[in-house]
Amino acid sequence: MTDTVAATAAKITDMTIRGAGRIARAGAEAMLGFATEYQGNDLEAFKKEVRRACDTLVASRPTAVSLWNGVHATVRGLDEAETVDRAREIIVKNAEEFVRRSNEAVSVIASIGAKRISDGDTIMTHCNSSVAIGVITEAHRQCKDVKVYATESRPWRQGLLTVRDLDDAGVDTTLIIDSAVRSVMAKVDKVFVGADTITAHGAVINKIGTSQLALAANEARVPFYVCSETYKFSPMTIYGDMVAIEERDMSEVVKAGEIPERVKVFNPVFDATPAKYIDAIITEVGMIHPAAVYSILSKQLGDSVLKEE
Repeated sequence: MTDTVAATAAKITDMTIRGAGRIARAGAEAMLGFATEYQGNDLEAFKKEVRRACDTLVASRPTAVSLWNGVHATVRGLDEAETVDRAREIIVKNAEEFVRRSNEAVSVIASIGAKRISDGDTIMTHCNSSVAIGVITEAHRQCKDVKVYATESRPWRQGLLTVRDLDDAGVDTTLIIDSAVRSVMAKVDKVFVGADTITAHGAVINKIGTSQLALAANEARVPFYVCSETYKFSPMTIYGDMVAIEERDMSEVVKAGEIPERVKVFNPVFDATPAKYIDAIITEVGMIHPAAVYSILSKQLGDSVLKEE
């Protein structure tokens, strides 16, 4: 395993690299770096190191299927390679193709999603989703008068990144604390959020607090849209696998000595929003109902894969 893989995994773990799309591209680029930096001519040894590199990267953010898909997309067809040079070429080509398609997907989703925003709309968003931000800024670019409420998104406060991105684009933006979501929802016309993982039955795993937005939007009859590339759809959930919700250290929430030692801290990174609270998922293949996730997965994976035990 090369320094590139270890360094990328560390940056994903400590949140230097964050956001489902960004970590997926980072994972693919790390595999590209691994392939180009690898020294040796033993094919079996190379494949063994490839597996180690994949495992290291995926373990850095186990909940995000985008990372799993980005990493594993780079090794498709590797078994057909008969030399290390050919194996290297396969990984490099796959990685470059994944990164290209990922970046293109963001632009396509922005174009599709912006059509759902009307002149004068007030939008709410959560955490720091480059795809959701792309939708909002594209609507602004089209000269639509848009106002945005962005949640602070504790404990990492990714919302501060979001308000900077939106302000840089010239969007009228207000930062709100997470617990103000229900109070502010009465002023909102539409909600746009991103996704870390989307299950085969259309549930969305995203930054903790996303389900709070969905429930408040449902109560206020505000449309709730999820912006997501299809590589965030989880093939593992077809077979009944549950999405592991990552928990992080209590030091992200409280400082040493702030609370009694016997008091526990629950710090989950993500929560699950049921499909029934989602009006539509905006993807690079179009706007779909959550129930359509399975059919897209089946097309991507093929019927033969879906029938495997």
